[in-house]
This record gives sequence, structure tokens and C-alpha cells, in this order.
Amino acid sequence: MKPILQTLLFTACVPGTVAGLVPWLLRGGAAAPGVPAAPFWLGAALLVLGAAAYLHTAFWGFALRGRGTPAPVAPTARLVVEGLHAHVRNPMYLGVLLMVAGQGSMSWSSTLLGYAAALALAFHLFVVFYEEPTLRRQFGAAYEEYLRRVPRWIPRPSRRQAPGSGNG
Repeated sequence: MKPILQTLLFTACVPGTVAGLVPWLLRGGAAAPGVPAAPFWLGAALLVLGAAAYLHTAFWGFALRGRGTPAPVAPTARLVVEGLHAHVRNPMYLGVLLMVAGQGSMSWSSTLLGYAAALALAFHLFVVFYEEPTLRRQFGAAYEEYLRRVPRWIPRPSRRQAPGSGNG
């Protein structure tokens, strides 16, 4: 129960600020009038998809499966490699980026899309220079194998083989 409560607190404070409060402040609080229907609905879909990815990964993946939180001060006790983490190493960051980009599209805001691009760069630098070295030290060979199998940001197309067709 403790990891769930800690994850809830972290989610309200960090992604709530990064993907909620800051975009709201950048767009001046109100939705832009006259946004064309296609960008609005595309943005809405991105927002929902991003929120679902973040929430699934943070609560099911980290709190329940990993017995920890997304916060660096209370990390998971075990390496989480299932769920969305089986397809991409950083689904929570991608979820936050989708939420911000979705809001940019919904409000027809180049400022929010620029903010999303800046966040993407910041997330990448954090992952490369802090998170990956920390996880290498914490999980060793298991994490190295995970790095070889799963891409950092863009999922690879599935390469399913028929049963008995060789490797794997």
C-alpha cells in the first residue's frame, strides 16, 4: 500500500506539474477558441493515450510489480520489464510527452509544442546521464540484457515467430 500512496503523491506533484499546471499556465488557463476539429481530436487522443500509459506504468508497473515508485528517491525494488516496459524502456516519460503534445494540439499552441520538445530533450538527458547509469549499478547484468532487448524511446515492430520456427 505504501508504494501506491507514494506514487500517487509523486504523480500529483511531478507529472501533475509538468503535464498539468505548466501547460495550463503556458496557454493562459483557457482553451483557445476556434481550434480546428482534427487537431483538437488528435490532441485529445494523445492526451488520453499518454495519461493511460503513465498511469498504467506508474501504478501497475512500478508500485505493484516493482514495489517502488517512479520517484528517484524511492525506486523500485525489482527491475520492471513487463507491461509497456517490454516494448519501450521509458513509457512514463513518453506518456507525459504525449499528454503535453496532446494539449498543444488541442489548444493549437506552438508554445506547448515547443515545451514538449524541450521536455523531450530534458527527459533524454536525464535518462542517459542519471537513470541508465543508476539502473546499471542497481540491477547489473539483468539491466544490461534489458538494454539490449528493448529500445529506449521508439518501440520496434513485433517480430513474432511461429512456434517451432527457430530462435526463441
